[in-house]
Amino acid sequence: MVEIKKGKNTFFVGENQEGALAEIHFVPTGVEKIIVDHTYVSDELRGQGVGEALVEQIVAFAREEGKKIIPLCPFAKSQIDRHKEYQDVLADR
Repeated sequence: MVEIKKGKNTFFVGENQEGALAEIHFVPTGVEKIIVDHTYVSDELRGQGVGEALVEQIVAFAREEGKKIIPLCPFAKSQIDRHKEYQDVLADR
């Protein structure tokens, strides 16, 4: 599997954040929530489970930080909805 690195408000795959081959971006909102607003996976990494791994990483991050996720990104929302074990980090609307 690819190495996922932490950047500024993002987790990414690649040499650096600017040229990321895949990323999941979030925006801190208030003290206890983060908005996941964007997930991207390049064509060369598509179909390898990288997007799912990025969602798993943001879920782990939210748990570590004691935060809840507001998934505005349709891909992240579908992944969180699909995995019952991620429900603990889903923010109440």
